[in-house]
Amino acid sequence: MVFSSLNFLFIFLPVTLAVYLLVPQRLKNIVLLIASVYFYAWGEPVYVVLMLLNILFNYVAGLQFAATKNKRRRKKQLILAVLVNLLLLGFFKYAGFLVGTLNSLFGWSIVWKELSLPIGISFYTFQALSYVIDAYRGKVKVQKSFINFAVYITMFPQLIAGPIVTYSEIENQLGRRTINIAKAGAGIERLILGLAKKVILANNLGLLYTSIQASAERSVMTTWLGAVCLAMQIYFDFSGYSDMAIGMGKMLGFDFPENFNFPFMADSVTEFWRRWHMTLSGWFKDYVYFPLGGSRVSALKHIRNTLIVWFLTGLWHGASWNFVMWGLYYGVLLIIEKYIVLRVMKRLPSPVQYIYTFVVVILGFVLFGNTDFTEMGKYMANMFGGGASGFIDGAFLYYVKNNLILLILSAVSCSPIFRKLLNKISRKNSYAAIGICLVLFFICVAFLVYGSYNPFLYFRF
Repeated sequence: MVFSSLNFLFIFLPVTLAVYLLVPQRLKNIVLLIASVYFYAWGEPVYVVLMLLNILFNYVAGLQFAATKNKRRRKKQLILAVLVNLLLLGFFKYAGFLVGTLNSLFGWSIVWKELSLPIGISFYTFQALSYVIDAYRGKVKVQKSFINFAVYITMFPQLIAGPIVTYSEIENQLGRRTINIAKAGAGIERLILGLAKKVILANNLGLLYTSIQASAERSVMTTWLGAVCLAMQIYFDFSGYSDMAIGMGKMLGFDFPENFNFPFMADSVTEFWRRWHMTLSGWFKDYVYFPLGGSRVSALKHIRNTLIVWFLTGLWHGASWNFVMWGLYYGVLLIIEKYIVLRVMKRLPSPVQYIYTFVVVILGFVLFGNTDFTEMGKYMANMFGGGASGFIDGAFLYYVKNNLILLILSAVSCSPIFRKLLNKISRKNSYAAIGICLVLFFICVAFLVYGSYNPFLYFRF
């Protein structure tokens, strides 16, 4: 079940919210846990057991930290907890990739039956790791209630696609949280805006990119148009889901961290990654980068730390070499920016900084979106004239003409203009803002009823 489905919007969510709001405070977490397990079981009935065992293991690991005073023994317990979590993730997500790589490198013929990837395992594993590591550090109190801990891991708004919520961010909210009309209203608005990003923008941009990618011949401009559509599709798809998760969290009384902050407004790659998938970047900083020494080390060690983090960031996104390349691509860019480019860029006009960032980020999305290296190479060659059918062609003009409104709306929605406008309208006339949200919701429903293209890209991550 995905958020942008009629079953979720008109059956699961209303029923869950109704029961959740009607029961007394002491039963809310039980209701939320049952609903979340059902939500996960809808798409992954087999892997529910895996997730529940993961929860039980990490819950017990936390209790062991509380019961153990010996520092050496506590450290062994931490190492065991981290290894079990990573081995679980590695077995389901990377074992087939590793076997295939070894077979290719050494000519082996190891037979491996590919397993389906448990939905959301990358997200809930990182949340579990944040708990056991912070419990070991003494940053958070060990959670004594199994129900509360299970709710933290399984909570349906952020279970399958984040944002990655560390335990310390909602530790106090698990026991008691505020639910009121103002917060619920803000949550509904955020849910609808996220739904609109996903259904109206991401889905249609995806169709346009698929059409361009499938073309036998492409001009330079057509190829760049496709790459821009891919970048915006991924952005609206993932940020839309994050918005919906944050909105539903508010409706349930939780405050989840922001995950995106208009990344396409960035004037450097460094700034882009301060705005894109912020909870993942924050997780790697807190649990990998800083423990390695961060930037408070020699230049060589800082470069090493950066490359390790970005190798792991790429690998986290998927068991494919294009994701590893994508991660290292950004790692190298960030190193170059820190030691060379940013010093020069600060002296250049703002438009030049934005153009530079735009070009390198779009190239990054081509790396990210193509697991087939032959197709990736062909597409990138087309972007710079290699094998392209000219600089501009009739196909480019056709695509722009027939999708002009979509492209303008997408470009505007990459900036804070619409959100600021809606906030301004809401302050002056709340009924007008409600009306706008209702219109957007009905448009989304119409697209869902009559459309058949409604993928969610981050299910595979």
